[in-house]
Amino acid sequence: MEVYTYKGISSGKYVEGEVEALNQDEASHKLKEQKIIITNLIKSKKKKGKTTDKKKGGQFSFFKKKIKAEDVLIFSKQLATMIKAGLPILNVIEMLRDQLENPSLKEVIEDIRKSLEGGVSLSKCFEKYPQIFDNVYVNLIKAGEASGKLDVFLLKIVESLEKKEKIKKKIKGALMYPTIMFTVAITVMVFMLIKVVPVFAKMYEGMGIPLPAPTAAIMAASNFMRGAGGLTLFILLTGSFVIFKYLIKTNANIRLKWHGQVLKMPVFGDMILKSLLARISLILGNLSAAGVNLLESLEIAKSVSNNDVVSNAIENVKKGVFSGDTLTKLFLKEPLFPPTFSQLISVGEQTGNLDEMFSAVANYYEEEFDTSVNNMSTLIEPIMIVFMGLMIGGLMIAMYSPIFNVGALIN
Repeated sequence: MEVYTYKGISSGKYVEGEVEALNQDEASHKLKEQKIIITNLIKSKKKKGKTTDKKKGGQFSFFKKKIKAEDVLIFSKQLATMIKAGLPILNVIEMLRDQLENPSLKEVIEDIRKSLEGGVSLSKCFEKYPQIFDNVYVNLIKAGEASGKLDVFLLKIVESLEKKEKIKKKIKGALMYPTIMFTVAITVMVFMLIKVVPVFAKMYEGMGIPLPAPTAAIMAASNFMRGAGGLTLFILLTGSFVIFKYLIKTNANIRLKWHGQVLKMPVFGDMILKSLLARISLILGNLSAAGVNLLESLEIAKSVSNNDVVSNAIENVKKGVFSGDTLTKLFLKEPLFPPTFSQLISVGEQTGNLDEMFSAVANYYEEEFDTSVNNMSTLIEPIMIVFMGLMIGGLMIAMYSPIFNVGALIN
């Protein structure tokens, strides 16, 4: 029999001790039967070697390569699967670190491994990197540690991340087609103004015929684009975009107004609001199931909403909850939340199953979001075709109209 030294979490408390077993798998199985979440499991004779070879400082502050949400999702999936299989957390972290291709995330996981080896809780390790693992992530891990069901809450994290990525990809996919079509239309228009229109201009100048107003306007636009005006316009547009992005990032009032306008946009605004409602509901449902109190859950949902108008509405609800009002009444007061949202929450309050009802609300608005995306995709294609036809067709008609006019005069 071998003697193994372990560190772990039992009923929300950190425990350590020794267990006798034939091998590490048996030791892990014995501890799992005792409902101990293992953070470290080694043969006792190796304990000193493990604990003395530890660098100080550990945490780094500079990422060489950006860590994408998809990287975090894949890592979380693998973590949940291995923890569910009963492997010790430290061993899992070491294995995942070796498999990672992103060097920046690998550095983060290595630092987490060192902290775990030193006896720091898993939630505290993740909490050091809020730019990668948000409040929802950390709080669900805390709930898993406290309940002894870390694998269950890791699966909830994976579900939340998957739905977030799904929504993000659908929004990007919905915007991709009109963006490409608009870019192509503008590129063709600029090319024609710079290369094609001057040919017509020389021809009409040689013919000495009067030009209709639309043709003259296009000729003037062509001269503007080919001269210093084109470069000036490009610099102004680029500069305006950069300044706008900077103001959105740094000025709270401008950002609030912009976020409000985004939600009021035809078709797009409704689609974005539904995606936010689905995300917020899922977060509140998961946190409620994890035993996080309502005020803290609302604060966390507010911090990850990514829209200041929505954040302000959640803050108002949070203040009302603190004053003793019901969620239903508070959500009804906020015009941002549709009546359906409040009605479903009301059912949850009456039955005492808020976590289940929040999950139901999340599923409802996710389906509504999918419907909105499909409707927009169906609507946007003919609109963009008409737009391109009017732009390019209108330009061609304007350029050929002097020839048609001459032909009519001859007849």
